[in-house]
Amino acid sequence: MSADNITTEAEDRMEKAIEHLKNNLSGIRTGRANPGLVDSLRVEVYGSLQPIKQIASVSVPEPTQLLIRPYDTGAIKDIEKAIVASDLGMAPQSDGRVIRLNVPALSTEVRKKLVARIKELSEEAKVSIRNVRRDCNKSAETAEKNKEIGEDIRDDIKNEIQELTKKFEEKVTELAKTRENEVMEG
Repeated sequence: MSADNITTEAEDRMEKAIEHLKNNLSGIRTGRANPGLVDSLRVEVYGSLQPIKQIASVSVPEPTQLLIRPYDTGAIKDIEKAIVASDLGMAPQSDGRVIRLNVPALSTEVRKKLVARIKELSEEAKVSIRNVRRDCNKSAETAEKNKEIGEDIRDDIKNEIQELTKKFEEKVTELAKTRENEVMEG
């Protein structure tokens, strides 16, 4: 594996860890309505589990309300059932055409639990980034042992990967801090 390939792979995999974190953080409630709250919701309809995005549009008509408009009104009962069965903690209100979800205000205790969850997710992302660093450092060492690159290049690769690790860990910290602030101010 060439030096460029090793660093490119490291950067790509670290970027994926950031995307995964962003995706997980979008599902964490704040006091405001956000379509990301129901992104992970899967609805049993037409004989299989479908992501909510594929069977309904989700909008935010008010800061504390989600509006779910099914493409097929026949699926409305299935969507309601999925919402009740989920851990969203919201009661669906339906008029037969759309479902309204009122996002309740968060208590201080719930906010603290959500912040703890954000910290867990950010730590998982950092561990993932460090695993990428370890794997790519091993690749550099293997390439050096196989005489594909020299010691100087191996050391340069390791330094570059360390810089990438620092950069991506800072991104994780920044994303987590932003989300924590959103949760605490609600």
